[in-house]
Amino acid sequence: MITMPAEWEKQRAILLSFPHEGTDWHDPEAPSDLEASLSPFIRIAQAIAYKEAVYIICKDKEKISGMFCSTRNMTFIEIPTNDTWIRDYGYISIKEDDKVKLLDFTFDGWGGKFEASLDNSVNTTLHTMGYMGTTPLETIDFVLEGGSLESDGAGTILTTSECLCNPNRNGGLSKKEIEEKLHTYLGAQRVLWLDHGYLAGDDTDSHIDTLARFVNRDTIMYVKCDDTEDEHYEALKKMEAQLHTFRMADGKPYTLVPLPMSDAIYDEEGHRLPATYANFLITNDALIYPTYGTPQDQIAHDVFTAQFPGREIIPVNCLKLIEQGGSLHCSTMQVAY
Repeated sequence: MITMPAEWEKQRAILLSFPHEGTDWHDPEAPSDLEASLSPFIRIAQAIAYKEAVYIICKDKEKISGMFCSTRNMTFIEIPTNDTWIRDYGYISIKEDDKVKLLDFTFDGWGGKFEASLDNSVNTTLHTMGYMGTTPLETIDFVLEGGSLESDGAGTILTTSECLCNPNRNGGLSKKEIEEKLHTYLGAQRVLWLDHGYLAGDDTDSHIDTLARFVNRDTIMYVKCDDTEDEHYEALKKMEAQLHTFRMADGKPYTLVPLPMSDAIYDEEGHRLPATYANFLITNDALIYPTYGTPQDQIAHDVFTAQFPGREIIPVNCLKLIEQGGSLHCSTMQVAY
């Protein structure tokens, strides 16, 4: 039997991939921006490492490790990368007969938008170097990104049709064909398809982890927009309505917990950035969530505090991350225990 563990299940470690001079984070005309960009990654690593192992993939481990006051629970690994969004090219963990197995799917830079050959080789390199021990690895010739999937750990996958059925991934397979793949590789018994919802500035073609997330087997958190003047209002309203139609395997409706829509944030050229509170990370002992310096930060904090009473709630300023099109969850990938 195959299952894809939920994020709240026991984790062995979290993977991170740090910016360097060879990534889009580096601006030759403003080299200090790269140093500033490292700040949220350092903060995320510190928040995780307090009680959980962190594997930090980087270009120069001596330089990066020297930026931390403490490196407890941190392992620094030099592997070439194109970018930092390891959620989408890192291992996807499954359990096969209750034993962890790591899957290495093809990563094509979100449908060929960006160069990704180095990112696509990280999993095999890391495994060959021995950091995953004897945990088996299977490489699969199928495009699939970690940020496009949400699992309840009991056979249900939540995803978006905009991403998984997009012609820029696997030639544009049908929902039925995708479901067959998810059943084969992840043990999916059911797939809940969101057909609405997006974020301006998002390059992923509507990854589910920017819009709606399982937080336990009967609860889904989702981004809710109440501002009728916001460009996202109609699409997110339709997404909310569709979420209300979803049912658990036993036929009961899900408990839906809304997260606030952040005030609009723009880059220097006036492009809206994909600020979303749905891009949080659940670790063994904490809930780490992104903040953007808006009034909604506190509202999100209160929602997370109420939903996760047994975990430490840790905010991380992620303005630098959304400038590059992602946020906190996009920067991490958990390895199941």
